[in-house]
Amino acid sequence: MSNYTVLPLEGGLANVKGFFCDAVNVGMRTNPANSGPTDVDGDVAFIRSEVPCDISAVFTSNTFQAAPIKHFQRYGKEFQTDFVLVNAKNANAMTGEKGIEDIDMIMSTLQQKRKVTNPVMSSTGVIGYRLPVDKICSAFDTLDFNAKHSSKTARAIMTTDSFKKELAYRVELSNGTHFNIAAICKGAGMINPAMATMLCFIITDADIPKPEMDSLLTEGTGQSFNRISVDGDTSTNDTVMLLANRQSGTYDKKAFAGVLDTLMFELAMMILKDGEGANKLVAFEVKGALTEAEAQKASRALSNSLLVKTALFGEDPNWGRIASTIGASGISCDETKLTIHYDDLLIYSDTFRELDKEREEEAYRIMKQEQFKVTCDIGLGDASFTSYGCDLSYEYVKINAEYRT
Repeated sequence: MSNYTVLPLEGGLANVKGFFCDAVNVGMRTNPANSGPTDVDGDVAFIRSEVPCDISAVFTSNTFQAAPIKHFQRYGKEFQTDFVLVNAKNANAMTGEKGIEDIDMIMSTLQQKRKVTNPVMSSTGVIGYRLPVDKICSAFDTLDFNAKHSSKTARAIMTTDSFKKELAYRVELSNGTHFNIAAICKGAGMINPAMATMLCFIITDADIPKPEMDSLLTEGTGQSFNRISVDGDTSTNDTVMLLANRQSGTYDKKAFAGVLDTLMFELAMMILKDGEGANKLVAFEVKGALTEAEAQKASRALSNSLLVKTALFGEDPNWGRIASTIGASGISCDETKLTIHYDDLLIYSDTFRELDKEREEEAYRIMKQEQFKVTCDIGLGDASFTSYGCDLSYEYVKINAEYRT
């Protein structure tokens, strides 16, 4: 088959057949999250399917994984679910066995309200505090389990995000059938390519086999969320979930892989653009390395470097910080082989080490753009890797200095 058309859709999660979502405020979030003067966003949300779904997930590489992840993993490798519960303001991380017991208590209360299959939970917020179980359980009296409120759900999972992040696509196949895929995610700070401080929930009605869900989600994460960095910190709660209820009865692997990659990359770029106080989105391509592992190591070092990030914020074309970071990364490199470009402008090579006035002015012009590319050719091999980063501003320090206040 493999001939297909991808159409963007408004309305996020509401487009996918057989899925429902809603959010309410139970008093954990008391300040409006970039909303109207009297509006307070929700802090407890859900996504549910009318039939059990296969579920695939990728989690943080942080050793101290949060209680919701440990709870998920206790189901075993192969299980189905029809309900995902999400809360903001409290990460339920570093809470020990009690944190898992709190989830069990919440889910037991949920089961008394409506029948659910192997419900799972995700949390985001401050580390080190037990969940307010009673508050969260109170949401079950006011949530509309048959609603399709994607926007409310996307906003409810926000923490320091400045805007909601949701996407949806309709994929039309050449045989006249179609399937839908949609997602919401959150993330703005503690973003590091290991995966990023983020929650992402992807739902589809495609009739996709479970093994392909696992492989395509892992591959897609590697091409998207694992390539971005705001501040080099890796959270305890990072989660990407893919749920498939197969209600469309339609599937094509090439089409699904293509739209999933697009969806995840676009969401990753939204997170990066929303980096706490960020003004610049920069691609760091390292090519000409001896191995892909070395290209990746240097590229990620650039996207994580505080000196590089502050130079981006100051719009300072200081190639010395780029070169120094590559040298410090530990990869095989030679300053006589290295070249550095900002977009198409050569700013460093063995025979061209000082910027003349004309090139300096052009470099300043490039760095004033909201998006541009830094390309570093190591000159020793054929391997390449691109990661994505942003600048580090005064606002980032302010947001994180006052995170609990």
